[in-house]
Amino acid sequence: MVDATKEDRLRLYKAILSLETQEECEDFFEDLLTIAEMNAACQRLKVAVLLDQKITTQKIAQETGASTATVTRVNKCLNYGKGYKNIVKKLNDNEE
Repeated sequence: MVDATKEDRLRLYKAILSLETQEECEDFFEDLLTIAEMNAACQRLKVAVLLDQKITTQKIAQETGASTATVTRVNKCLNYGKGYKNIVKKLNDNEE
């Protein structure tokens, strides 16, 4: 497989940003991702949410079925990246 170019990634981001409803989002991601890819993405987001709640790595691994390596990787991204931190904050803000 050839790596996506910057132009390819930007096209994907623009496509996602153009979605206007939950139904459009569901339809697009159902077509875009395999079931395994969707499950993995959902699992990583759930791991990020649980890490934000200060749940331990072992408990998160048990609850989600994620490997401790995945939990550790998501934790690193949550602490040093921007994406998970931003989306978890938005999810928390929407729940309040």
